[in-house]
Amino acid sequence: MDWMTSRVGVPGLWVPLLAVFLLGVSQARPIPDSSPLLQFGGQVRHRHLYTDDDQDTEAHLEIREDGTVEGTAHRSPESLLELKALKPGVIQILGVKAARFLCQQPDGSLYGSPHFDPEACSFRELLLEDGYNVYQSEAHGLPLRLPQRDAPSQPPASWGPVRFLPVPGLFQPPHDLPGRPAPEPPDVGSSDPLSMVGPLQDGSPSYAS
Repeated sequence: MDWMTSRVGVPGLWVPLLAVFLLGVSQARPIPDSSPLLQFGGQVRHRHLYTDDDQDTEAHLEIREDGTVEGTAHRSPESLLELKALKPGVIQILGVKAARFLCQQPDGSLYGSPHFDPEACSFRELLLEDGYNVYQSEAHGLPLRLPQRDAPSQPPASWGPVRFLPVPGLFQPPHDLPGRPAPEPPDVGSSDPLSMVGPLQDGSPSYAS
């Protein structure tokens, strides 16, 4: 007993010391990127990306089976895109019909690749207050924009951001349901192009079902 007292000092002192040690070890740690407002990895959305910025006509981004990327006036099977979050704020874009990833070269030109290249095919996604989004190459820092037709070439450093409106829903042929009128295109001149004041008022169309 005298040996135990000399080793510990005061009898029973080891009990509160052990409690303090266990409390420090068991303290909770915050979960990284736990905010529900962040785009979590693995999230998948199907969207048509529409833009009217810097275009002669309104256009939807379209990835074709030969790897070319163009703008089409109307939604089509080639314009249906799968947006998947790689990490908070960064996504990959896949053409559903073409089975090709949207990628960007260092000069800003776009192409569809059958294989995913993290450097060329990763884009930062910035959600704007008006429902539009801006996409930017994570590696090159250049904005995502459709190729310009009959326009003088400009250095990529002079490019400004281009807004895209993510239109929810799968592609439906206009003649799918006889007697039922085809859905009207979004009113891009309105402050509420997707009627977000109605059922989608609580979130961006990027994450609407």
